[in-house]
Amino acid sequence: MILVTGASGTVGRAVLREVAKSGSQHRAMYRSAEEAAKAPAGTEAVVADFAKKETLGPALRGVESVYLVCSPIPDLVQLESNMVDACVDAGVKHVVLNSALGAGDYPKSFPSWHRKVEDKLRATRLRWTILRPNSFHQNTTAYFAPSIRAQGVFYGSLGDSRMSYVDVRDVGAVAAKTLTGLAHAGKIYEMNGPERLTATELAAKIGKAAGRNVKYVDIPLDTQRKAMLDMGMPDWQVTALLDLQLYYVHGKGGEVDGVLEGLLGRAPIRMEEFLLENAVAFREQAAKA
Repeated sequence: MILVTGASGTVGRAVLREVAKSGSQHRAMYRSAEEAAKAPAGTEAVVADFAKKETLGPALRGVESVYLVCSPIPDLVQLESNMVDACVDAGVKHVVLNSALGAGDYPKSFPSWHRKVEDKLRATRLRWTILRPNSFHQNTTAYFAPSIRAQGVFYGSLGDSRMSYVDVRDVGAVAAKTLTGLAHAGKIYEMNGPERLTATELAAKIGKAAGRNVKYVDIPLDTQRKAMLDMGMPDWQVTALLDLQLYYVHGKGGEVDGVLEGLLGRAPIRMEEFLLENAVAFREQAAKA
C-alpha cells in the first residue's frame, strides 16, 4: 500500500496519477472531505492533516511506502516532521521525500527548510529516497502568465542566469518509480531539466507558443520586492522567493545532466511542449474570458 500525501496539490496530483497508472494499491491523503470527494476513481481517499497528529496514524494504517510533500509554508519543517514521526510509529518501510534543488548546499529559503526534514528523515530507521527537483515548468503559468496576459511582459531580477526547468509530470513519474523500487532506497536525486534557459530565452519560447510578443524585463531587487508586497503577498513568502531567486542568480540551478532521463527511461518533457499545451494561459484573450 502506497500513501500519496498532498494529493490535491500540483506535484501530489501528478504523483497520484502515476501511482494509479502503475496498478499499485494506493491511498490518497487530503486535508478535507470536500477534497477527498474529488479523488480519482479507483483511489482510496483518506482525510488527515499534518498539523493534527492524531489523524496521521489512521491514514498510515497498512501503508508500506509514503510520498511526502508539503506546501512551501513556514510550518513545513514541523508539519513534515510530524509525518516522519508518524511513519516511524506506524511501521512504514519507505518514505519518498519531495525536497528541492539547493537543499544540499543553500542555507536560505525553501531549500534550507527541506534540508532540515531531509536530515530528520535520514536519522530514522526508515528507508528513504529524496527528490530534489529544479524549478517547475508549471511555475511559468503560476507566476508569469498574469502579467504576460495583461502586458506581454514578465518581470524579475534574474539577469542572465539560467534555470533547468522540469515538468511536474516527470517528477510524478520518478516518484512513482522510487516508491516501489528498492533500488532507489538511500538515494538523493537532483532533477534538472533538459535545457538551460535565461529569462529572456524563456520569454521568446512563451511568445512563440502563444503567438504574441512576450518580453522579460529585468528590474532591481528592491523594485521586485515592493511589487510583490503591493500584490498582497506576505512578507515571509516574498523573502523566501527572492532568496530562492538569488540561488539562481549566483550560478546555481542551471545544470543539464542525464539524471532525470535515466530515471524516466525516456526524454524529459521540454519547455516547448509544456508551453504549447498551455499557450492559452499566456494569451491576452485568456484574461477576457
